[in-house]
Amino acid sequence: MKKTIILILSVLALSACNDWLQERSPMTNTASDYFTGYQTAEEVVIAAYVPAMWEYQSTYFSEFFFGDVLSDDALKGGQNTSDMSDVFYLENFKATDNLSILLDYYRAQYQGISRANLAIEQIEALETDDEDLTPELKNNLLGEAHFLRAFYYFRLVRLFGAVPIVTSPIYSSDKWRVPRAESAQKVYDDVINPDLKFAAANLPKKSEYTSDNMGRATQGAAQAMLLKVYLYQKNYSEAASWGQKFMTDQAGEYSLCTNYADNFTLAGENGPESIFEIQYMLDPTSDYGEGDGFTRGSFTTILTRARSGLSGTVTGWGFNRPTHDLYNEYETGDPRRDATIISPLAGEIKNPAEDVYLGDELIGIKRTLYDPATRSYEKLDHDSRSPINLIVIRLADVYLMYAEALKGNGDEPTAWDYIDDVRARVGLAPADHSQGFDKALRHERRVELAMEGHRWFDLCRWGIAKETMNAYRAGESDEVKAVMSEFRDGFELLPIPYEEVRLGGLEQNPAYK
Repeated sequence: MKKTIILILSVLALSACNDWLQERSPMTNTASDYFTGYQTAEEVVIAAYVPAMWEYQSTYFSEFFFGDVLSDDALKGGQNTSDMSDVFYLENFKATDNLSILLDYYRAQYQGISRANLAIEQIEALETDDEDLTPELKNNLLGEAHFLRAFYYFRLVRLFGAVPIVTSPIYSSDKWRVPRAESAQKVYDDVINPDLKFAAANLPKKSEYTSDNMGRATQGAAQAMLLKVYLYQKNYSEAASWGQKFMTDQAGEYSLCTNYADNFTLAGENGPESIFEIQYMLDPTSDYGEGDGFTRGSFTTILTRARSGLSGTVTGWGFNRPTHDLYNEYETGDPRRDATIISPLAGEIKNPAEDVYLGDELIGIKRTLYDPATRSYEKLDHDSRSPINLIVIRLADVYLMYAEALKGNGDEPTAWDYIDDVRARVGLAPADHSQGFDKALRHERRVELAMEGHRWFDLCRWGIAKETMNAYRAGESDEVKAVMSEFRDGFELLPIPYEEVRLGGLEQNPAYK
């Protein structure tokens, strides 16, 4: 899929008759005219993956700005506090509803939902007498579309809470105003959970895809997502059930990489540990002034590289700076620290005024294509685009989620085994049971998945965001404390973008009224 993603640039001229007696006007096209068989259906499903790749419209809205920077794992970084000021307001709990990053992110997810809705509606209507579109292939394509719709809604609900539920294409201007769902649970119940269950029942396993289709949604990805979303709902029984189903059905499909760092290399993409990752590829196209969908390369690599480089001359923009609090979380001898964060050596910081952000000199290296042998970055074929994928779920994440579900469901002894499996991969002894399970699990998720966009959402779903962030702030440098506000109740959710509130007549989240 990495090499075959197709950006659908065709515009479907869609129309609807107000009167069933009215004849269709000549030269008017409908969606059903376009959907004629397997090839069209597959192209539209692949197009539904594309908004997951988007990171730039009026500003940058990469996933790490939310999952890492909002948490105690990372500071915004950049040239100074004014660089990407939207993120500065977010990380310091000063968010407002008119931040461009929120509007761009919100709309990108609904673009994905819209494409998935179109695919579901039209593929369901296709006849399977076409020799290329067997009933099995039809259900595979529908499984992908349902998975993607659930994925986009999951991204929305964990950042904004209850959001408008739209599950069919909108062809008429009098139907586009949709109120927010009555609760986040309603979004899970009406869309996310049923979509993922359909996907789990109809998607192929990873091994059933050919190599050029790696990256497409799989049965394992759907099962892992069900484990995840039930954890977010604190439904440990269902989470444990789906975790067990994953372990049974996907036996032999996935394995932990022997070398932890291999997960974050180009050669390691879609590897044995990968369950679902957003696909990027080399692309010489620039989208300056163009925005969403104009390139298939990732901005994250250039965004997170050090501003003055390291040993070489290749530089970046310096965002997503790991905190000393995260650096100190690692146990002595844990190799995951050096595969995640580097502390520059003497002479490697060429411009302290730009490369030391609020007293923080640390640099994150996941997704930066960093070469530890030379302590330098690999040169990109494009000045600001990279082909490195974004890992959404990998096996170690599933092990730790399953451990959490098992403990919540009353099987703590087995839960410890999965934590220890993750530790054993990097040569660490079994976890110390005397510290208590919750503390051990939270430590392991933090260091195993650091700088991969999980930490903020973990803190919020555990209900410890306020205590953790205020404790973190108290231990930070004077420079950070001078600009960072104390956490306030309600800031676990971000504000619904003002333009969406205005256009849709939506109710704003309480903390931002």
